[in-house]
Amino acid sequence: MIFTIHGIIMIFFNIMPGLFGGFGNYFLPILCGSPELSYPRINSISLLLQPIAFILIILSTAAEFGGGTGWTLYPPLSTSLMSLSPVAVDVIILGLLVSGIASIMSSLNFITTIMHLRSKGLTLGILSVSTWSLLITSIMLLLTLPILTGGVLMLLSDLHFNTLFFDPTFAGDPILYQHLFWFFGHPEVYILILPAFGVISHVISTNYCRSLFGNQSMILAMSCIAILGSVVWAHHMYTTGLEVDTRAFFTSTTILISIPTGTKVFNWICTYMGSNFGITHSSSLLALLFICTFTFGGTTGVILGNAAINIALHDTYYVIAHFHFVLSIGAIIGLFTTISHFQENFFGKCLRENSIIVLWSILFFIGVIFIFLPMHFLGFNVMPRRIPDYPDALNGWNMICSIGSTMTLFGFLIFK
Repeated sequence: MIFTIHGIIMIFFNIMPGLFGGFGNYFLPILCGSPELSYPRINSISLLLQPIAFILIILSTAAEFGGGTGWTLYPPLSTSLMSLSPVAVDVIILGLLVSGIASIMSSLNFITTIMHLRSKGLTLGILSVSTWSLLITSIMLLLTLPILTGGVLMLLSDLHFNTLFFDPTFAGDPILYQHLFWFFGHPEVYILILPAFGVISHVISTNYCRSLFGNQSMILAMSCIAILGSVVWAHHMYTTGLEVDTRAFFTSTTILISIPTGTKVFNWICTYMGSNFGITHSSSLLALLFICTFTFGGTTGVILGNAAINIALHDTYYVIAHFHFVLSIGAIIGLFTTISHFQENFFGKCLRENSIIVLWSILFFIGVIFIFLPMHFLGFNVMPRRIPDYPDALNGWNMICSIGSTMTLFGFLIFK
């Protein structure tokens, strides 16, 4: 249950409202030179739906056992009335549906604003990278969220209305749900990280007083990532018995994503190297830490993209380490960069002294490296995920993870 709630809240109620909703709503009109987003009322409905969705997700913990399905809600665990708590699965599904409606509203709003409310003379070619990142993210959300909605509604009808979509006893197929879910789920991770790309580009460009090196290629790279990221969903499902040629396609396309991503990292570093400025502001440091962690997380992703290696590493802590390097450290550092760089815009004052934020950034970075780096070794030792216990032989690595999480926790005490 804890894993389920943790996954859903971090993705749908932390990174998405923070980077996509928060940054987008505040800065899109400024970056497009428009007076307001195109549909202010739809925007406010979207904002008001979000806490309702959040309350529904939290409500699932009030059920007798909570929804212990993992954030992916795989059947038959989620569709069986014999599972511990079908009510918890119900409210989680409702929460996801409401959250999805809110995201679709925001996406429509952002796309319309960028297309129709730009200042005169501001063509698409000269829009900033952050605006493009929000546009591409909005398009991906509009294309993939209906698939998730369909998938979870099928779950709901399997659970309560006697349909048999995912019941293998009556010619249903639980693998169909995995296809539907990951067809949304993989673009979703790019939906989470693309606004962070936009923020990092914006911050590096501003802090080093340089226009971004290879501005057009950055936009092209983001578009390539969005397109390729939408056709690699089955690399989450190598262990479900895919055919050899299917595995070959998904492996090669997954590895292909590293090319536009590498372009972006190269361009960021070139912008940084082309300036004479040092790391003066905390947001500059955070942006560079983002590049380091994201590159490392992306590298382990290329390893996991191989179908043969993935058979061994699937559902081990190696996978946890990979996506936490990209999301937990990458996207969250993107969120912190936004707050650190734009704190005067948001709050009208500096929340903390720059030196304190720099010190905290270093502590946080070391802490999360301590948490997630040992997980790669645990994964190679085939420690399975979502299992609360482990053999004594793996005690050392797990202890390092615990030390790291304690460091991260105590790092926040600096802000007192």
